[in-house]
Amino acid sequence: MPLWGSAASAPLAAEGDAARAPSGSAAAGGGGVKVIRSLLPTRRRLRLDPPAKLYFPYEPGKQVRSAVRIKNISKSHAAFKFQTTAPKSCFMRPPGGVLAPGESIIATVFKFVEHPENNEKPLDKCKVKFKIVSLKVKGPVEYVPELFDEQKDLVAVEQILRVVFLDAERPSPQMDKLKRQLAEAEAALEARKKPPEDNGPRIVGEGLVIDEWKERRERYLARQQIEGVDSV
Repeated sequence: MPLWGSAASAPLAAEGDAARAPSGSAAAGGGGVKVIRSLLPTRRRLRLDPPAKLYFPYEPGKQVRSAVRIKNISKSHAAFKFQTTAPKSCFMRPPGGVLAPGESIIATVFKFVEHPENNEKPLDKCKVKFKIVSLKVKGPVEYVPELFDEQKDLVAVEQILRVVFLDAERPSPQMDKLKRQLAEAEAALEARKKPPEDNGPRIVGEGLVIDEWKERRERYLARQQIEGVDSV
């Protein structure tokens, strides 16, 4: 199964350029600095929970869900985006976003489980993988996928997540945790759908409280009295 394009090949290209540069030249020195920087471990902007796996209940012929908590552990705003090797059978909610420092979100991952061949039950033989990439952004900007296209050189691969199937009929710590995360993600989604709460009657001027419904009724009664007088 072909994987996505990755920025991981950039250090190899930089190293090759440095090797081809003339010995002792300024170009070689600059290339060496680039190679050293590329070989240093990338400081992660995000913390994932689970850190390296996506757990799905194994239910062939059904669309199942997994969840992963994504937290921004950097000191600046960070954008994140999901990628997968199976875009036709998987999708993510949300597919990406922008997190403030210390902010976290639980993302839900949907996957259709194919029926196994020869009645096998390959709980741990799934080849589908997911990748989460991140990008440092300036302030609370609105997320659009083009953010990553415009700054490809600054995109960092946070983690490649492997799919692990769980027996839906057998209790396990991973299944219990998955159910809790899914419930939390659904509650957060419903909370975002609700309209803003009414903070009570509006206060105008110095302590003058206006009840809109009472005001409308008083106008209605006054109008009825005027119409009654006119009819007489």
